[in-house]
Amino acid sequence: MLFRRIMVAAMFSGCLLSTASAQSQAESSARLFVELNSAEDVASACRLTFLVKNETGQPIDGAVFETVIFDTEGSVLNLSLFDFRDLPADRPRVRQFDLPNRTCDTVGQALINGANSCVVDGSESDICDSTLTLSSRVEMGLLG
Repeated sequence: MLFRRIMVAAMFSGCLLSTASAQSQAESSARLFVELNSAEDVASACRLTFLVKNETGQPIDGAVFETVIFDTEGSVLNLSLFDFRDLPADRPRVRQFDLPNRTCDTVGQALINGANSCVVDGSESDICDSTLTLSSRVEMGLLG
């Protein structure tokens, strides 16, 4: 009888560990992927194009990131709020932002300082900061 209880307890604890491990893996693979995809001069502005993939498993109602633009020497040019708007789960979105009165060859890198606002299910959430993953396909760096 004692052996049976020990075996049941061992099987139960193994199930709990397996469930906790699977949940941990799902949480750790959740990410909000932001890629600086292109930078091009248009009219009198430098246009930055971002590809965003919301792989958090939750739709984001609105995401606004505080973004700092640096010149090629590393000096701060300006600080702006980039409104990435709604980001549906598991569907890529492209967002563009113009840096007025600037050519792209004067911009060295962009820094995502953090989420100024991130709304999920009608409430502020930290998911935009906690799962943010950055990448750049262009020579201009994207930091975070």
